[in-house]
Amino acid sequence: MIATAQAPTAGWSVAAGQVFKRWSMNTLRESWGVGVSLLQPIVWILLFGQVFKSIGTIPGFGDGSYITFLVPGVLMMTVLFSGAWAGTGYIEDIDSGVMNHVLTAPVSRSALVAGQLANQLAVSAVQSAMVLLIGFLGGARFHGGVLGLVLALIAATLLAATFCSFSSAIALITRSQLALIGISQMIVLPATFLSSAMMAPDLMPSWVRTVSRYNPVSWAVDVGRSGLAGTQDWGSVAWQLGLLTALAAAAFAFAISAFRSFQRSL
Repeated sequence: MIATAQAPTAGWSVAAGQVFKRWSMNTLRESWGVGVSLLQPIVWILLFGQVFKSIGTIPGFGDGSYITFLVPGVLMMTVLFSGAWAGTGYIEDIDSGVMNHVLTAPVSRSALVAGQLANQLAVSAVQSAMVLLIGFLGGARFHGGVLGLVLALIAATLLAATFCSFSSAIALITRSQLALIGISQMIVLPATFLSSAMMAPDLMPSWVRTVSRYNPVSWAVDVGRSGLAGTQDWGSVAWQLGLLTALAAAAFAFAISAFRSFQRSL
């Protein structure tokens, strides 16, 4: 029997690492984009935090400082909006023909998705740290200490993983920048304003409060807010982080499925 030669297959971690390196180099070449993305949280924290600071005195609000209340919401909003644009890299690769070369590589498709996602999460971590710093400089105070900061960053990372993966899947399915923008806006804006990011649940209309209870943005905000304040209920934190982890895993699986469907369609 004649042995059939097979192309060598790179290990999963090696392939994911190389993809991560490639996307990281792209990010460094366009590092101005990360800086520009921080303009929005600066506006939210420094401008809105000052304009609406009297909201903190409303009975039932639960916090005397609106800026301290607002920062965890702005943190989650920042990773949410950044995550919604994660799929643009795939569309650029498709339009430029790079994707055709990527698909010839004898590597796991999940490694290709994971490497790109890891880069997005690294960028998200930098943005999250900067938002917390901006919030502190703007007057917010985090009584939860290091543990609270860690909880907020974990929640932000899980939320970012969910929306980065979802954005990548939509990009691979639609292959259109306009479609990605439209779908992202249709999801991101309601997810933001139907959450506890900017307003205490007790002051929301009853139907908004009900929706926010099942909104993953609210889960992340609540974990971050209670952690930064040092008032976390560990049972609630574990439950909400568990839900966010499950949602991130499902979104990642969706992205892998979309990648394979894209390849089969060629």
